[in-house]
Amino acid sequence: MPSAINAAVAQQTAAGSVPSTTVGTTEGAGGGTGGIYSAIISRNQPIISVKEKTYEELHKKCLEKNILYEDPDFPPNESSLFYSQKSPVKFEWKRPREICENPRFIIGGANRTDICQGELGNCWFLAAIACLTLNKKLLCRVIPHDQSFIQNYAGIFHFQFWRYGDWVDVVIDDCLPTYNNQLVFTKSSQRNEFWSALLEKAYAKLHGSYEALKGGNTTEAMEDFTGGVTEFYEIKDAPKDTYKIMKHAIDRGSLMASSIDDDLGFSYGSAPRSDIGELIARMVKNQENAQMTQPTVDYQGVDERPAWTIVPMQYETRMSCGLVRGHAYSVTAVEETVFKGEKIRLVRLRNPWGQVEWNGAWSDKSEEWNSVNEAEKIRLQHKIVEDGEFWMSFQDFMRHFTKLEICNLTPDTLEVDKFQTWTVSVNEGRWVRGCSAGGCRNFPDTFWTNPQYRLKLLEEDDDPEDEEVICSFLVALMQKNRRKERKLGANLYTIGFAIYEVTALDSSLCTMHGTKHHLQKDFFLYNASKARSKTYINMREISERFRLPPSEYVIIPSTYDPHQEGEFILRVFSEKRSLSEVIHSHHVAPIIFVSDRANRNKELKADENAGKDGEKTQADEKKRSSTKAHEESEEQKQFRNIFRQIAGDDMEINAEELRNVLNNVVKKHKDLRSEGFELESCRSMIALMDTDGSGKINFDEFRHLWDKIKSWQKIFKRYDMDHSGTINSYEMRNAVNDAGFRLNNQLYDIITMRYADKNMNIDFDSFICCFVRLDAMFRAFHAFDKDGDGIIKLNVLEVNCFMTVC
Repeated sequence: MPSAINAAVAQQTAAGSVPSTTVGTTEGAGGGTGGIYSAIISRNQPIISVKEKTYEELHKKCLEKNILYEDPDFPPNESSLFYSQKSPVKFEWKRPREICENPRFIIGGANRTDICQGELGNCWFLAAIACLTLNKKLLCRVIPHDQSFIQNYAGIFHFQFWRYGDWVDVVIDDCLPTYNNQLVFTKSSQRNEFWSALLEKAYAKLHGSYEALKGGNTTEAMEDFTGGVTEFYEIKDAPKDTYKIMKHAIDRGSLMASSIDDDLGFSYGSAPRSDIGELIARMVKNQENAQMTQPTVDYQGVDERPAWTIVPMQYETRMSCGLVRGHAYSVTAVEETVFKGEKIRLVRLRNPWGQVEWNGAWSDKSEEWNSVNEAEKIRLQHKIVEDGEFWMSFQDFMRHFTKLEICNLTPDTLEVDKFQTWTVSVNEGRWVRGCSAGGCRNFPDTFWTNPQYRLKLLEEDDDPEDEEVICSFLVALMQKNRRKERKLGANLYTIGFAIYEVTALDSSLCTMHGTKHHLQKDFFLYNASKARSKTYINMREISERFRLPPSEYVIIPSTYDPHQEGEFILRVFSEKRSLSEVIHSHHVAPIIFVSDRANRNKELKADENAGKDGEKTQADEKKRSSTKAHEESEEQKQFRNIFRQIAGDDMEINAEELRNVLNNVVKKHKDLRSEGFELESCRSMIALMDTDGSGKINFDEFRHLWDKIKSWQKIFKRYDMDHSGTINSYEMRNAVNDAGFRLNNQLYDIITMRYADKNMNIDFDSFICCFVRLDAMFRAFHAFDKDGDGIIKLNVLEVNCFMTVC
């Protein structure tokens, strides 16, 4: 169940215009923010062809070869059904033509009465489908209607879903799991209609298996059908104008659902009792009895054990009034009618089971309908039939239901008398353990390391009745891929966000006013948030409306606890276009990476701003050595002697000899925890300092290298707060900055993954190795950047050269 954490504790559509730019049969691996970063993060994923075959291409190929399509990515076997255990009975996968005669994709239009839940705890998903059928334009987007079992049938179908900013096309075959020649999961009220069953299969493929659909929130599917933004109401705390909000939501095409908490909180995963369910239950019981009559079997050490229950099934908790606890209902209409001379407000709901209805006032057979004339009954579509749909008074709705979920196609849907165009910004991000997974403000040592997004609000709302100078906007934070990764043990994180105003503060607080600096720890210690999510909650998305005065702000999305890795998408809907939207930078959006300093990298010369290791030529080094030779310290004399002993007469050393020198010196520093420099690290150092390409360095080059290492050593000690000989990976960002390197968030993430140990600590030799590679990378970049514009273009050979040097 979703559990909320009070934000006070933590304080110590898309709108429908999103273009269909991503078309493929499966969701892309890796995720994140794209480019080379995604390539690095997903380097262990199988290589996928540049262009996936589209539905049209696959369909045409099947027709030409006169074959029925078989989906290789979602095969008709156990792996597509369950991931946690084996099925208790053998399901048979059949195509619709094998199940019934005269199968049809859609009969008489797709509508809410076509949906009947099967043996899967996904009523949340089916409730969303029922809502979807009320909006024909959206329905045709999700379910392309030019599909058929008659004309050009090839056993292939496709459906479209919104996935984190893009629309994806999911292609499936029409093999469906059956038992005793009946569909096991979602089915239509008409035996030969299959659009709902195939839609469910496509959604299951999107998440990896049918079992992955067990339990959820209706808004999750609503968003995947629309790309809209959701709002979540606890009915006991709902605003006074809840009826008006619901009415306008319905009128403007929003999708809406409601639920009733059970004793443990809502699960949205109940399933109805059915004939097929009873058949399976009897089969399971027979298997259990047979198992008891057999000799005892020792399963110790055996990975696969027999399973006697269907994991996704969870039977209902039915109340005497006919409603079901822990269950999701679609809200399909909100109306007013006249009853005994007075207006009464009504709400129509639908149980996705296609049966089991409310039996109180205004139910199908209630006496209240006797006082309503026939014309009004027709207008309200009143029917006395057990189809899962029923009316009830708004007062009873507020009394019995506990949660209301609304998916708005645009944020202004619920504004009673307003309609305007909202601007939407979409930014993808990632929390990386040890680098950018800082947790909430309860963890001040790491909170500042979370990803930061800048938002400029410069124009007030166009509302003549509002005397305040205010900007309205909505922030929605969504965690990605957690349902798909359930089979790997992933659960929803508890997430939330905070918003801080950024003003012209003292530079000692490392402000970002007029720059894109990542706000530091002290800023958050001395500044309170201007707004924040009401709670931290373990739902896929949390959203909140805000009204703040024009200014510059920073949004900090986070998990409640630190060190939790995951991807997210942050969307900001605003009534006005913010200034940052027209700034020419790498992020043309109302919000941008605060710490993205890619444009500033071009200003860095080799070792620029590196303090004590500023760039010097070899000639300068030799001059310094000759003029200050008499000032050599005891350490320097000892250094020269060690170098001479190892280098020999030519006074040059290779990588292996360099390792011996450095390890001998480091051993004398007891405050540095190091197991010694690795040979590969020393090769990188040679490549960095070797000016003549000999693969060796002379004493002056070595001295220059040692000066660098000493300056980096001082930085290391500065952040080794506990004198453990290591630094915390979260401090690596500041250490890198102190050395003069300007990186973006993605590179900080990669550095942490490459150099931190399992305890998220970085020892001295890893620290130095990292800095050597960064130094080499910047030197190589500037060598290729002939015109100094901060952009280089490399061919394959130059890329290999660049990677070798770095």
